[in-house]
Amino acid sequence: MPKSRASTIRTKSHAPTLSAVQLELNQFLSTHIKSGQHLLLALSGGLDSCVLLHLLANAKSSLGIEFSAMHVHHGLSPNADTWASFCEQQCQQLQVPLQMSHVQVEKNPNLGLEAAARRLRYEALFNAVVADVTPAFIVTAHHEDDQAETLMLQLMRGAGVKGLASMAAIDPVRRLLRPLLVITRQQLHDYAKLHAITWCDDESNANTHYERNFVRHTLMPILAERSPAISSVLARTASHMAEANTLLDDLASIDAQTLVLENSVCVSGLSKLSQARAKNVLRFWLARNHLAMPHTEQLAEILHQLLNAKVDANINIPLQHLSLKRFQQRVYLCREQVAQDFDLVWNGEQYLDLPNGGQLIFKQVVGTGLALKLGMTKLRITNRDGGERFKPNVLRPTRTLKHLLQEANIPPWQRANLPLIYWHDTLACVPSIGISHELQAHGEEVGLTISWQDARVD
Repeated sequence: MPKSRASTIRTKSHAPTLSAVQLELNQFLSTHIKSGQHLLLALSGGLDSCVLLHLLANAKSSLGIEFSAMHVHHGLSPNADTWASFCEQQCQQLQVPLQMSHVQVEKNPNLGLEAAARRLRYEALFNAVVADVTPAFIVTAHHEDDQAETLMLQLMRGAGVKGLASMAAIDPVRRLLRPLLVITRQQLHDYAKLHAITWCDDESNANTHYERNFVRHTLMPILAERSPAISSVLARTASHMAEANTLLDDLASIDAQTLVLENSVCVSGLSKLSQARAKNVLRFWLARNHLAMPHTEQLAEILHQLLNAKVDANINIPLQHLSLKRFQQRVYLCREQVAQDFDLVWNGEQYLDLPNGGQLIFKQVVGTGLALKLGMTKLRITNRDGGERFKPNVLRPTRTLKHLLQEANIPPWQRANLPLIYWHDTLACVPSIGISHELQAHGEEVGLTISWQDARVD
């Protein structure tokens, strides 16, 4: 009798066992998310995101996270309104706040319909604000099978190591979380069946005209006949590629410490590296400036031009909305600009934006700059007109500004946009060159320094 009683007590006190899927999600979130951070779930209404909606709702209280959802209404399907209503019902049942974003997908000659819709979807998610706060992370329901398909797509496109790394579980730069990358589609389906979760099927997912659907419905089943665990194997390969890409980035970061200075790279330093290592640091530099990677042949041609051109060659390589220009032993990433005439007055502000996208920065310091004792108010800022003469050094004669700029190694394309600062009719300051010798602060005198930032490339 006591034995039976003890058995009854154990049965009553036994807590429900969390599923493997829920455990995986909880562990992922506890590792990467701080208590109180807000997550925004990308909710399509399909199987994957509906399961993740329920998983997050279950984890909310125990992990101390805040989350809401967003459904992006593309209007591409006749069922789009039905999907939106379904998402509203699901979120109401689980008491999850939902944002609805309507977007208009327009034809883009450079993007297919699927890619254009995806871009608009992510733009809506990244721009979302919840209670006046930007979410810490956007959460998507990509799983292991999606990862395997992505790797196959990248292989079909001839991607390099970075592309073959496919999707990262956590992308802090883009604020993306993908907590289900180690969970299979079948596991999500089984979880939904066990917990009576319903979802909507997008009819376009069966259309093998789209590359991903071709891989999913045609290619992967053939591979699975020979290798039943093909999705897990390919996902593991993507993980290996991610590690290799991290090593390449680490190497590029080391090289960049000596080769990269703001928006330029040392050409002579590049020439001392192997071709593979030189291309690696170029990729790293371009990525840091938010540029899409040139294809293999284009990158090889860029490197060839940079390393083999004569020192005085005028190199101008178009690169998306920017261009690569070489001056002496450095290559610069530049925004194409048309020189503009301007005539501005400085009224004491610390920052003054220029019409060409540049900016002047004013600071008061002791012992250098324009002597404030002379009454440096209402300085006039204008562009070059040609023929200016300047004397920043009392020990040297007055010289043409053109010669001073050449002597200072100012790149030619920057000279056209260089702002000149006048005090009355006197050329008082030329950024990157100096202060007129007769207007300089000395000793304990308070001076005004003026620095110039050319138009940013990002």
